[in-house]
Amino acid sequence: MSFGAAILDAEGLRLTAEERAFFREADPFGFILFARNLQSPDQIRALCSDMREAVGRAAPITIDQEGGRVQRLRPPLGRDWLPPLDHVAQAGEAAERAMYLRYRLIAAELRALGIDSNCAPMVDLAGPQTHDFLFNRCYGGDAAEVAALGRAVAQGLLDGGVLPVLKHIPGHGRATLDSHYDLPHVDAEPEALDDTDFAPFRALADLPMGMTAHLVYDAIDAAPATLSPAVIDLVRQQIGFDGLLMTDDISMKALEGDLGSLSRQAIAAGCDVVLHCNGTLQERRQVAEAAGRMTKAAQIRAQAALAARHDPLPLDIRAAEAELSSLLSGRSDD
Repeated sequence: MSFGAAILDAEGLRLTAEERAFFREADPFGFILFARNLQSPDQIRALCSDMREAVGRAAPITIDQEGGRVQRLRPPLGRDWLPPLDHVAQAGEAAERAMYLRYRLIAAELRALGIDSNCAPMVDLAGPQTHDFLFNRCYGGDAAEVAALGRAVAQGLLDGGVLPVLKHIPGHGRATLDSHYDLPHVDAEPEALDDTDFAPFRALADLPMGMTAHLVYDAIDAAPATLSPAVIDLVRQQIGFDGLLMTDDISMKALEGDLGSLSRQAIAAGCDVVLHCNGTLQERRQVAEAAGRMTKAAQIRAQAALAARHDPLPLDIRAAEAELSSLLSGRSDD
């Protein structure tokens, strides 16, 4: 028995009877939450329970909680965080430890609400051309430093019992357009990309889950990376990522076509799971039907990802907060 090859959203604060019936039939691998789904701790826990009961198992529930502009949980549901790039700059030489603590605390917030996955680390490289929608979500522009910071983020989440999702494979930093609305093109040669943009992903290729980038690498394929067998093969072979690979939101405007066709193309290209984030129940049905059930290889990767999910390690939250505050204020000797 294989999972449905989709990660799906819900419309509101609790599942409707129609959503419950659909999820029971489609059996998506997991779910994703947005601000429209988040009102209070008890309500969020109840919604997560609804989702897992609908599929009859402890399905992973993910969220975008990077901090800064992209954080679905905001006070009082979660702490307010600096943009990642500002956090790294403020921490200076202590950035790795500061990022570990940041995401260890984020993991604690998520697990307390029933959420056990986070769409981070984001190891796209920041550069002078990086679009504003992405720039301060990055950790820096040096591949080795970004890889080290990404490792700290991932470990903080894993230690907190939260599955990290590595994004945006194989690199979105050179994009000059916002892929939520337009399709970016990158004209750099593969050799240059291999030494820069691809390098952090190669260093983190052992992580359990990853997310594709919606952009075109002109020197590799005319198709967007998410829909390109050539790019997905590069992700698997050259970068070496063998975790569960999900698409970025299949409904983003960077991709042209109906959701069913796009979902089928993504699976055919080699993605394991189609992520759908914003749409009607009918659109979710369309995605789930087109994505179908997981392939044998995808199911193996899905089971491996779930095996990486464990109970949080013990954490003294007050001590972690105090240490992070000290690192961000430059008092690393405290």
